[in-house]
This record gives sequence, C-alpha cells and structure tokens, in this order.
Amino acid sequence: MELWQQMVRDSVHTVDQLVEKFDIDRNVAESLNEFFQVRINPYYLSLIRYPGDPIWQQCVPDIKELHDYDANDDPLMEDAMSPVPNITHRYPDRALFLTTSQCGLYCRFCTRKRKVGDSEKISMKGLEAAFNYLEQHTEIRDVIMSGGDPLMLTDVMLEKILQRLRQIPHIEIIRLGTKMPCVLPQRITPKLVEMLKKYHPIYINTHFNHPWEVTPESSKACQMLADAGCPVGNQMVLMKGINDDPMVVRELMQKLLKMRVRPYYIYMADQTKGANHFRTTVEKGLEIIENLRGWTSGLAVPHFVIDAPGGGGKIPLLPNYVLHHDENKIILRNFEKKVFAYEQVKETEKLKRKTHKPKSPSRKVKKDKKPVANIREVVLPGIITSEN
Repeated sequence: MELWQQMVRDSVHTVDQLVEKFDIDRNVAESLNEFFQVRINPYYLSLIRYPGDPIWQQCVPDIKELHDYDANDDPLMEDAMSPVPNITHRYPDRALFLTTSQCGLYCRFCTRKRKVGDSEKISMKGLEAAFNYLEQHTEIRDVIMSGGDPLMLTDVMLEKILQRLRQIPHIEIIRLGTKMPCVLPQRITPKLVEMLKKYHPIYINTHFNHPWEVTPESSKACQMLADAGCPVGNQMVLMKGINDDPMVVRELMQKLLKMRVRPYYIYMADQTKGANHFRTTVEKGLEIIENLRGWTSGLAVPHFVIDAPGGGGKIPLLPNYVLHHDENKIILRNFEKKVFAYEQVKETEKLKRKTHKPKSPSRKVKKDKKPVANIREVVLPGIITSEN
C-alpha cells in the first residue's frame, strides 16, 4: 500500500471521531454524517490552526449544513445533461467524464455531494457506456476526467482509462480535475507523473482556496506535475469567511504562480444543498477582481464566473471598466480609476482600407502622421484625470 492510500485509510470519517476531535454534539454529528459523509485525511487535518479557521470550515461539518437541507442537490443540472452514466455533455466540444465516486477529502461545500462517496451513483460499471458515447460523438475533442477525484484511482486503473481515451482519434485534450495536489499531495509520485507523460496533452485543474493550503508538500506536488509537462490551473471557490477578502485572494494567486499553477477560475459558490452558509455576494467577487487587475501580474488574474443554475454553463463577470461607448469613442477607467478615451475607427475609414489600391512602387507614398486611434487624457465632469 502506498503512503497516500494509508493516509486515506487513516482519515477522520466516523461519528465517534467527529465527537472526539471536534467536540460536535453526537446527535448533530450523526445527522451531518448521514447528510454527507466526512473524510479528513491526516495531512489536511494538520493544516488546521484553530477551530473555525479557513481550513476547518472547508472540511469539518457544521450544523448550518442542515438548515438548507431542502435546497437543490443538482443546481447545475448535470444529471439532466447526462446522456449515459458517468458522462455530462453540456458544451459543444467537450464532456465531463466521472471516473470514481471517491475523494481524498470531502469538501463541505461540494456541489456533487449527491453522488460523491456513493459507488452506486458513480460506478465503474458505467465506464464502458461512457467510452462508447465518447467514441460515437466525434464533436468531442476535450474530456475532463472528474468524479470524485480521478487521482483516487490506482496508477494502473488510471492508465487503463487514459489508454482507452487516447485510442479515440477525435479526443485531442484530456484534463484531470483533481484536488489531490492541495488536499493530499503525497498522491503525486514520480511513478504517477512518469505515467502521465505518455498521454500528453494532459492538463491538470486543481483546487486551492486559501494561502494556508500552499505548503512545501503541495508546492512539490504541483512542480512535479509541471516538470512532467502538465500545465496546472487552479479553480478557486469564493466562500464567506474563507477567502472573501481581496488581500487573501491576492496572496493565494501570487503563491500559486510561484509553484507554476496558473489561476484559472474564481467561482461563485453554487446554490447547492447544505452550502448556503458559504455563499457571499457577486459584488464581493467583483471587488476581489478589481483588487487583482492592475495591482498584480495579469497571470495572477483568473476569470470570475458564475456556473449558471439550471445548466447554463460558466458566465464570466467583470467590474464595469467601460463608462461610455459610442461610434466615436470608448470612455474607460483603469485600475486606479483614472479615465481615458479610446477613439474608434470610423466605418468609412474601414471601407477606404478595403477599396484602396496600392500606388505604383515608383511613386513616393506620403505617410499619414495622424493615427486613426489613440489613447489620450479625457476630462469628464467631476473627474480629475492624468495623462497615461
């Protein structure tokens, strides 16, 4: 048995352990464990600094989860968009492929808690139907392996799936959606990364939510994946009391870049059963983006999205940087709230360019010194601006 497998076995997962380690009332602990099982592996447990801290909140069950028990347990309508078991096909050229029900840690805000941990709902029996669907649908060029966490599979089983996917000619990209680099980095071994190298292009989407999750162990895991040629992206969920602070998010994004993880998405928390207490406002997310854009490297600025309830997919949101827009110019503000005008190219000028015939090479062509578009200072009532 490998170290990471032993750590999974040594996880906190029983009602007795919840009562003993976290001083939760036994009746409450029983109700919470029945609602959504607990798994806190020893590594992630060691990151907790004090009761109720950002690590604790993500993994230790709370009675608040039972307050919105009647909420939707499938807010993204994944099941309605599942043509065969283990496949969700929402977007035109890509599909979600659920390969296991197991995770190295059960996050209390999980959107897929209706399935995760239940081997009947995400079953290995559904793999063949999933492969057949992927083979038949030639429009699918990108497959995202998820679950559960695909890195809960053994190297042998994971390789069997990758081999089968690589036999499908139209599948160009394989992505692994895994939280293991963050919650159980011991899973990222030299043997694993050597195996992954055989099936490129392989992309990794991982999931860090707080700077305290960036440790020597998680940094080593991410760097091993990057060294093996796997681009690693991060998908953070915006959550109240965990990372709804612009400075906390900026610190996280900068630390991610240091270990070669590209910030990819910030998600609004889904409207899922048992997770309403994690949700914050859209305005808070926009505030966080404003405190990233311009104040740190563009590499550190992810897309801020809402995964639309009802299966609408990811919808990007941006602060309002456009103050006015017409056929002549766009009035913009920058990260310092200074205001600038960008002059539009006129439609007549575009038409001239299309119909203009080059002059004879023997004749001199006068250069037009006047630019067709520029950025200059603009003065609006009540706003003081500076030259860029």
